[in-house]
Amino acid sequence: MPNANTWIKMMGWGTLLAVGGPALVIWVTPTEEELFKRYNPDLQRRSLENREQKQQEFDDFVSRLKIYAKSDKPIWWAEKEYLAQEKKEKAKLQKQRLKYEKEAEEMRKKEMRESLMQDQQ
Repeated sequence: MPNANTWIKMMGWGTLLAVGGPALVIWVTPTEEELFKRYNPDLQRRSLENREQKQQEFDDFVSRLKIYAKSDKPIWWAEKEYLAQEKKEKAKLQKQRLKYEKEAEEMRKKEMRESLMQDQQ
């Protein structure tokens, strides 16, 4: 059976590894600002231009996940149903838009016919 000195050394090295390993990783990992400063100027400019768009996309993604999580079904099923419903709504809106455009075109044709008839008289 190992003596007390061996146990103390084992506990010391274990603590050093358990605490020192993550501390080393934190110390070595660069912050977002340091990484950004290492970008070349073109990448920095593009990153700044796309930052708001990326943030909005992420916020939309999180809000959709919250909606999906309210369902009793797994998230991927809830997402599939939500996307199918969204697709139906888009198709319905597209159909309404086409109908409106067709009616507007018919009105323009009717007005043109009427103006031609008046010009001929």
